[in-house]
Amino acid sequence: MTERIWDKFLTEEDKAVFAASGYGAPGGFGKRPAILVIDVSYNFCGDRPEPILESIKRWPNSCGDRAWLGVAAIRRLIEAARIKGLPIIYTTNAYRPDRWDLGIFRSKNARVQEWSSGTAATNLDGDAIVAEIAPGPSDILVLKQMPSAFHGTRLQSYLTFLNCDSVIVTGTTTSGCVRASVIDAFSQNFRVIVAEECCFDRSHASHAINLCDMNAKYADVIGTAEVISYIETLPAGLFELPAGAPAQR
Repeated sequence: MTERIWDKFLTEEDKAVFAASGYGAPGGFGKRPAILVIDVSYNFCGDRPEPILESIKRWPNSCGDRAWLGVAAIRRLIEAARIKGLPIIYTTNAYRPDRWDLGIFRSKNARVQEWSSGTAATNLDGDAIVAEIAPGPSDILVLKQMPSAFHGTRLQSYLTFLNCDSVIVTGTTTSGCVRASVIDAFSQNFRVIVAEECCFDRSHASHAINLCDMNAKYADVIGTAEVISYIETLPAGLFELPAGAPAQR
């Protein structure tokens, strides 16, 4: 059996429990998928590839250079999706300048006042999607304030309007907003695929274990190359997409 990224974090008993419990069975791909790109903004990537401990000096939520490996993988996936005309739905955060609407988040992070503002040196909006995978004219941008892309947003209504039966999830962080969005998609009975190399986190352990748990219960965690191969089998023109341009930050 091919070793998975999470295997080195599991005990032999853990592996036996997964084998005996029945969890981790493949749910399979859907027929009408949307691509979700969760929070791939400068706040979570930094403005350039660099070691995470350097990046978070300026960008408190940055995942450092591992983010840019994820961006490269996401770019390959969305290029394949655009050829087929699949919906590509981006999320990013949107907060008041005084951060009041961060709510309970304010009690869990000591640098919360630095969120979203970017840096004077770069003159970048921290909540803007990184330029390498910026939304195109037919893409959709959803603004959110809590981890899940579904919580308090119109994402569910967009997926219903598009008659989607599944979502392919990418982005960050694996243990936070990706996982929360995956669970909510699963809870709405969408088939869920997580493109493994297209997700990233600040912690290697959190990344791996959350992929493990999602694969066991809520999603199929699949290599990006296999996801792209699936996309290439889909007929073109499945969806009527927006004809204008996405809302801008």
